[in-house]
Amino acid sequence: MRFLVLAVCMLIAVAAPGQIQTSTDMEKKLGAAGAGADTTKLEGWKVSAAVGAGLSQAAFSNWAQGGENSFAYTLSGLMNGTLHGERSRWSNTLSLRYGQAKIGDDDAKKTDDEIYFESIFVYRIWSPFHPYAAATLRTQFAPGYDYPDNAPRVRVSKFFDPAYLTQSVGVIYEPSTIFTSRLGVAMREVITSEFPQYADDYETLTEIEKTRVEIGMEWVSTLNYEFLPNMVYLSRLELFAPFKAFDRVVVRWDNVVSGKINDWFTVNLGVQLLNDVNVTPRTQMKQTLTLGVSYQLL
Repeated sequence: MRFLVLAVCMLIAVAAPGQIQTSTDMEKKLGAAGAGADTTKLEGWKVSAAVGAGLSQAAFSNWAQGGENSFAYTLSGLMNGTLHGERSRWSNTLSLRYGQAKIGDDDAKKTDDEIYFESIFVYRIWSPFHPYAAATLRTQFAPGYDYPDNAPRVRVSKFFDPAYLTQSVGVIYEPSTIFTSRLGVAMREVITSEFPQYADDYETLTEIEKTRVEIGMEWVSTLNYEFLPNMVYLSRLELFAPFKAFDRVVVRWDNVVSGKINDWFTVNLGVQLLNDVNVTPRTQMKQTLTLGVSYQLL
């Protein structure tokens, strides 16, 4: 859990009062997305949508130094819809990602796959603290495989298997337009069908559960910090601690450094850490680097 302590320290340090300096453009972007901005003078729906694609390709012919043909792609979509009321804000975010890579004569392998939806309702009462209610869904599009050495591939997941749903109510802290943190009581559901290892209760040895429902505490902090012109650091730290096993905290930490080259081209470096002892005792890590094109639809 050492990386958890590091995550908390980094978020607090970067978002500490007196250390935040935001540009007008960033405040406008975050205001449109409903990410903690002061929207008391805005009413009605604010909608934005963007799509992106990253490609990588290499081909060899009579290349003396060796090498294999390769092709990789990543597709993404991000949609935000926020309804602003006189004292309320209802924010909805849908994030879609899918990518594959093919090297030589091997079959294409999945490199990225996520469906993520989040809906948050905030009622502004005591700035910067407000009550909230939230719901999230996280799953995937396509089957996922494990590739053991010298053995056939093994399917370990598929669409909506597993699926993670979380509903929570509590208090959200919004000290600035770039940092938010919320703490509440939550219900977390893990839904499976063919792959119950994600939901199975380790305490029941004779029964295999395909669904797990837990009540606990949830803490989610987000940071959207423009540290240089056209350079943004995005971070989201999620913790869920079930009441019946408070020491088995589920931790997910997503980090992205995004650079905008021009109106079309972007570069993104992403690092994701996941610690879920219900699935594996080891900390999971995924790192991605993409150079691609993006287009703002709305």
